[in-house]
Amino acid sequence: MTSDGNGPVERGPVGPDETPDPDETVASPVAERVLTPGGGESDLADGEWHRLHPATPLLRGGIGLLAIAGILAANLRDRIIEFFLQFEERDPIDEIIDRGLLLPGLAIAIAVLGVGILGFWLAWRMREFRVTDEVVELRSGILFRTQRRARLDRVQGINIVRPLVPRVFGTARLEISVAGNDAGVKLDYLGSAAADRLRTDVLDLASGAQRRAPASDAGAGPGPGGVVGRRVGELLAPELSREEAARSSVVHVSVSRLLGSLVLRDSTLLLLLLLVAGVVWIVSTDSWFVLFGLIPSLIGLAGFIARRFSRSLRYTIAGSESGIRIGSGLASTRNETLPPGRIHSIEISQPLLWRIAGWWQIRITRAASMKDQDGSGNDNVVLPVGDITDVRRVLDLLMPGTPGSELDEMLATGLTGASHPSESAALYVTTPARGRLWRPFSWRRNGVALHDRHLLLRKGRIWRSLIVVPLARMQGVSVHQGPLYRPTRLAHVRAHIVAGPVVASVGALDADDAVGVFERVLVGAERAAVADDSHRWKSNPVPDAETRPGPDLESPGARPEKETL
Repeated sequence: MTSDGNGPVERGPVGPDETPDPDETVASPVAERVLTPGGGESDLADGEWHRLHPATPLLRGGIGLLAIAGILAANLRDRIIEFFLQFEERDPIDEIIDRGLLLPGLAIAIAVLGVGILGFWLAWRMREFRVTDEVVELRSGILFRTQRRARLDRVQGINIVRPLVPRVFGTARLEISVAGNDAGVKLDYLGSAAADRLRTDVLDLASGAQRRAPASDAGAGPGPGGVVGRRVGELLAPELSREEAARSSVVHVSVSRLLGSLVLRDSTLLLLLLLVAGVVWIVSTDSWFVLFGLIPSLIGLAGFIARRFSRSLRYTIAGSESGIRIGSGLASTRNETLPPGRIHSIEISQPLLWRIAGWWQIRITRAASMKDQDGSGNDNVVLPVGDITDVRRVLDLLMPGTPGSELDEMLATGLTGASHPSESAALYVTTPARGRLWRPFSWRRNGVALHDRHLLLRKGRIWRSLIVVPLARMQGVSVHQGPLYRPTRLAHVRAHIVAGPVVASVGALDADDAVGVFERVLVGAERAAVADDSHRWKSNPVPDAETRPGPDLESPGARPEKETL
């Protein structure tokens, strides 16, 4: 029984006239390859089975288990000895020595410790991974064996997480997310340098590039400071790659801006107002028992702000030959690489209170969903907070190869909106005047625009948002007209993409305009999908914007011919 990232897959026996799949030979004990230790100086993407870092059992729960066992032993020592030896008056240790049970007691303690160490060693020994030209496989388990497989052509991103305790041991967790709900593979833990090398190798294989020879580690020893100096360097600057050290972030988020953005969130201020109202009510009515309900709320709010704040500290984003590199974190660092062509939608949003400072946030949707160790999912935020210049720089990374003044004007108009429909009539199909009933504040801003490679949907006047959907990533498009829209000849347009935090839809459009957008999006999406080669971005050169064939579409603002809805 195996898993390819979409659930278990059963394999049947190979017939006598069939050629066995090289990946299936792992099920046969005769054909199993010799295991080689992982995390050393060898190439970890050579198709052979490798083991994780020797400290993996401790880092994956062994330290916590030992701590719990020690606490239980310290608290229940007297009761345990009293239960087995039946004495109450003297000290248990003195009684054990007087009865001559010291050696048997030590033998039992050593045996229990040995069984625990043996279990940890077996768990490490039986947890192995390998990287072939097609898949990343992880198998584990002592009594019940499990195996996960992640296809390289479906890789959506690779994340290196370095929590504080594993960083002390010089290790990191490598998360390979593939298309599917929690269908990725987590390699926890690898050596920090090995994790960096393996990430590069997996991205190269996923890009369609030829397999490279193992990188030489000559001269990459402990350095002048020895092992201690290397550990200190890993704690202060976890990214070990020279490429990482040389690359500079296109956006820098200050601590004051980050803290201000967390405080000025609508949800945060609402909770603060409720807490202030609760305190005023307690003081005025002398109902101090209500504090027992407010204190947990305060602790939860402070924890939420602290968690968001620490995860966004030291934020960096930059481009690389393998995609977009996003890093953040202080005590626990995260560094993720998004390969080209894996972004299914982009949302640039601006809460009401952020408009005073001119701040924006960017988040994306991908065809992958991996849960963190604590069970929380990744919120897909690629820019926690930034001004309009930062937004433009990040969009240049998220939408490469799409220059042009028309797209720049579409993005600028989509972000700031227009005071009158005529200002955006040449770019956006907007809500007609009869749609004021359904969009009383945003009917002039509500609209759709179509570029050669992207569909843009803008909405919201109080809480602004602009959604950009690459046409090559679309799953479909639909037009809806319910009983409330039908009397006013309005319709709703929705671009179907993979499930995620961004919903690409806009309503209250003229019915004829909606049908026209529907037809042009279908043509543009088909042509964009044919021209797209981002899944194997290193196997074929990407044509220039001038030579790439694009859809011959009408102007997005032109009114299409009348069609039946």
